[in-house]
Amino acid sequence: MNKFFAVVKREYVQRVRTRFFVVATILGPLVSIGFTVVPALMIGLKTGAPPRIAIVDQTGNMYERVASEISDNEERPQTATPTMTPPGAAGARERAQQTAKMVKPDYALERVDLNGRTLDEVKASLDRRVASRDLDAYLILPPNLLNGGEPEYHARNTADMITKEQLQRSISQAVRSQRLVENGIDERRLDELSKPIHLKARGVGGEESKGEVGFFLVFGAAMLIYMSVLLYGQVVLGAVIEEKETRIAEILFSSMRSFPLMMGKLIGVSLVALTQLGIWAVTFVAVSAWAAGISSSIPHISPFIFIYFAVFFLMGFFIYATVYAVVGSMVTTTQEGGQLAMPVVLFLVAALFVSFNIIRSPNSPLAFWASMFPFFAPITMLVRVVTETPPLWQILLSLGIGIATAVGLIWLASRIYRVGMLMTGKKATLPEVWRWVRQE
Repeated sequence: MNKFFAVVKREYVQRVRTRFFVVATILGPLVSIGFTVVPALMIGLKTGAPPRIAIVDQTGNMYERVASEISDNEERPQTATPTMTPPGAAGARERAQQTAKMVKPDYALERVDLNGRTLDEVKASLDRRVASRDLDAYLILPPNLLNGGEPEYHARNTADMITKEQLQRSISQAVRSQRLVENGIDERRLDELSKPIHLKARGVGGEESKGEVGFFLVFGAAMLIYMSVLLYGQVVLGAVIEEKETRIAEILFSSMRSFPLMMGKLIGVSLVALTQLGIWAVTFVAVSAWAAGISSSIPHISPFIFIYFAVFFLMGFFIYATVYAVVGSMVTTTQEGGQLAMPVVLFLVAALFVSFNIIRSPNSPLAFWASMFPFFAPITMLVRVVTETPPLWQILLSLGIGIATAVGLIWLASRIYRVGMLMTGKKATLPEVWRWVRQE
């Protein structure tokens, strides 16, 4: 046992004292703040004078309404809830729409009348003004705008999708309002009648549901496990194959068995990871409390949710960390190990997709077996706990299977490690690795 703790202490102290650990611990919160605060500040940053846009109204009565919609900031939402968007052109368009809702519109508008000129003559004149930078863009409102006519947008910077989306939304709202007026419908009365209904969810006992908050905790646990494994998996991998590169296996195996050696390495490196994550978590909570204020209301969440969160996070981290330990016992370089371990880590992504079905039916056979599968359990069982808590025996069974899986993987890694440590000159194949496991 003393040798086991000596290995844990060496792995922990050796890495905590490095400059990389100190720098990464300090930079972690700074980078996270940079990715959350800086983009929000940059969105509202004024990059120059308001865009100058000319509007050619061929309808004769839409300029004032369109200009009012473009310039009106009071009823226009200033924030938007981020959503997942697909890649490609459609995804880029949706992201532009979301960003456009977050940016406060500010334009310098100008009305241009035909005054007996043809539309082509007016376009040519406006094109010259755009080319000479007297204007940034201009809009053409066709005579049949209210009957399906499509307005035209001409700009020097056609890549500015945010301005285009804001103008399109404003014109659509103006056309809608004008159509209501012409049909004798009170727009404000229609808005009042069209207000959405907020559904307040409550549990069987009458308590207000906090399922949304709980699900965000589950999603946070999944992201935390995923990022932790990506960040520290290579460290576990490097710790396992460290002796292969330094060739001190004979000394190690002459003083202790392979299983406590492997267990000590895994726990030591994992404690390094948990120390760094703990510092980041405390910093995040402190900054969040300071930003939100002491008087802000915090949703009531059962303390058992946080206990389950911590337990299943630790279980998930150790399960996937042992995967890197098993892979590290088979390979000779960290590059090979990272490629072999990545497919197994993608189980976390699959668990997230399965979770959406579990939310709808937390007591289904799919939910039960997915929460028993050790590579899914850190996510799927948490989903069941925050939606409709399963019986305690199922939670304990899932934990038992997960812990047994982690211990079994460590045993497997140690069996492979004791022989693979001394094997040089060729890459291990699966049949050969199986012989190493069976060898006494």
